[in-house]
Amino acid sequence: MMIYSSSEVQKQFSVLLKKALSEGQLWFRTNDGQVFIIRPVVPARESPFQVRSIKLNITRSDILEAVHESRTRYS
Repeated sequence: MMIYSSSEVQKQFSVLLKKALSEGQLWFRTNDGQVFIIRPVVPARESPFQVRSIKLNITRSDILEAVHESRTRYS
């Protein structure tokens, strides 16, 4: 983890914002020793588990019937 100085942040602000976007966050230390984190509001990467839903015309009993059939067939 790299911690940048406040003067580095001031000099390279746009470059470091892009870095925060690609890495998820950026740490910097002020002259008085306080440490801050800059994070993008929108996550830089989407989770591979984030799946769009689809609307299907099936009921709970349809799902349970399919599960039961599958368990019967493959047990």
